[in-house]
Parts: sequence; structure tokens; C-alpha cells
Amino acid sequence: MPLTEEVFKPSLSSIQPYKGGKGRLVDVGVELHKLSSNENPYGCSPLVKEAIGKAVSRLNEYPDQTDIRLRIALSEFYNQELSADQFITGNGGVNIIEIIVHSFLDTKTNCIVSNPCFLPYIQFSEKVGAKVIDVPLLDPDYRLDVSGIIGAINQDTRVLWLCSPNNPTGTYIRKEELEEILDVVPDHVVVVYDEVYFNYAVAEDYVTGLDYVMTGKNVIAINSFSKSYGMAGVRAGYAYTTEQIASYINGAKRPFYLNRLALAGAIAALQDQDFIKDTVQKTHEQRAFLCQQLEKLQIGFWPTQANFVLIDPKMHSAEFESMMAIRGVMVRPADAFGAPNKIRVTIGTAANNQAFVEACKQVMRS
Repeated sequence: MPLTEEVFKPSLSSIQPYKGGKGRLVDVGVELHKLSSNENPYGCSPLVKEAIGKAVSRLNEYPDQTDIRLRIALSEFYNQELSADQFITGNGGVNIIEIIVHSFLDTKTNCIVSNPCFLPYIQFSEKVGAKVIDVPLLDPDYRLDVSGIIGAINQDTRVLWLCSPNNPTGTYIRKEELEEILDVVPDHVVVVYDEVYFNYAVAEDYVTGLDYVMTGKNVIAINSFSKSYGMAGVRAGYAYTTEQIASYINGAKRPFYLNRLALAGAIAALQDQDFIKDTVQKTHEQRAFLCQQLEKLQIGFWPTQANFVLIDPKMHSAEFESMMAIRGVMVRPADAFGAPNKIRVTIGTAANNQAFVEACKQVMRS
């Protein structure tokens, strides 16, 4: 007999599961260029491969019961400006988001997002029954509506979701905008500052959450090993925050949270900043090339501080995605992110980006 309806939580039953970018296409008959998932096209550090290779020989053993070795490595990476007790680790940045949701939100609380935004902020919050208040980014340049956000905070607000550089727009939050919010946000609100693309940002007034956490602000800054570190397939991420918040969240986590390969890879990745510098340099060069080509093609786009660019192909996003796919180029419609008929394109290698440009030319002609 099937379960009766009252068994199922309405907040879970009515929500569609989060869908990431499509997996690698097969049998398209042409060389494939995957520009749909913001992965690092240059792979990962050789140190990561070596560390994971060694860890494979011990797959029969449980991993570390806690993540203390990784948190110590993170503290050293941040020049011990943050203690190991200020870090939270998880299975990628998206898992950190999920942990935060379960730590602070429920049916009696609300959170604030700014669409277009990363969909899990909304979906995960709704799954626990929290109310989601949308203060949309401002047209036409996707700037943060600072006064709108401040005005939306009430006594039931527990989480403010901010992302800089923002996924999917590539835009960023200016230092003065972030500080205007932090100066007035009440003590019952946690400001979640998703900075997973921070390595790619070059704007003079771009800031991470580091200075604000160090001065005791109630900020949780999310980072990931999936982007510039090239470890998306391993699933490892972290956040840093105040000791009070980190202690509260870490106290609720189960043991053996990170697997052996993720721990080994993440610790090794932090040791190879030359790899990160090389990745970022190549990405910046290709970002400039791609934006230049988009201008030549007269395809609208938004200036980006990330390893992707949001474009406006002036046609239905699903149609554009399909027409690019048959030409071997995978891109990501941004409709689910709150940007209807816009397309997010990862900055790939020179070969990837040239293929994208050529495919665009063909689609525009057709």
C-alpha cells in the first residue's frame, strides 16, 4: 500500500530537485566543447592527482573522523589570520549552502535572495519551509539593490544570500555596497557571502569576506575547490566565519563527513598556488578574447568578473542551447537562475572559445 499524503512534508513535495548543468553529451558527431558548468578546462594541479593517487590505496579504510587536517591547512593558507576553528568544510560549495540552510532556517523564518541568483539558495531554503524574499538585481546592469535589501529585512529574517562574483550574471558587489549592508544588518541575520569565483575577480573595489569576518561581522564566506582548483569531480568546499558560528555549525555535522580522496586532494590543492595563478592568467586572457568576439558578433553580454559570461542571444534559450549543441558546444540556459532567455557560457580554452565563436556565427546566420 502506498503511504498516505499526510506523511509527506508539503515543503518537500512541491519543489523540483536542483538540476545542475547537463552531463557531457555523447554521439553528437563533432568534437565536443563543454562550456556549461563553469569547470576548470585546464584540469587540476599535479599535486592533487598525486595525493589522490596515494589515497586510493587506502580506500578500504574510513577517512579521518573529522576534517581537522584540512581546517589546519586552510588556516595556514590564510596565513593564520583565521584559526582552524573558523572553517567549515563540506562536499562542495553547494553542500555548504545546504548546511547553512539546515542550521538557520525553518518554517518560522525567512531569507533574502536577489534574482538572478544561484538556484540552491531558493530551493534549499524552500525545502525546509522558509519564506524566500526576492529583492531582484537592478536592470539593466544587474547591480545589487542595496536599499531594497535593507528594507526587506525583518524580525524573522535569518539569512541574507549574497554572491560576488554573482552566478549567473558575472557581476560583483562593490565594496561600498557590501559595507552599507553590513553596517546596518541586525545581529539576528547571517550574511552568506558566496565568493567561489573570487580568484577570477580583478575589479579594484571587489572584496572578499575576509576583512569582515576578522572584525567579527556575522558573515559566512563560501568557497569551493570546484572552480579554479579544478576539482569539481571530487566535491570539496569550505567556508570561513566567526568562531561562534563555525562552532555551532560544526557541532551539528556528522563524523566522516569528507571522504578520503576529497581530503587528500583539497589539502594538496592549497599547496600549489602556481597552478591557480596559471589558470587565472589563462582565463583572463580568454575572457578578454571572448568578450571582444561577442562585441564583433553584436551579441549582448554583461561585463564579468568570473570564469563565465552571461549573454543575450536574442532568441529562446532552449533553441539557442540546442543549435549550439548540434555544433558541439554545450552552454547553459540561465532561465532557472532567474534570467529568462539568457545564456551562461564558461570561459574555456582557446580552442573551446574559438569553437563557441564559430558556432555562434553559424547560429546567427541560420
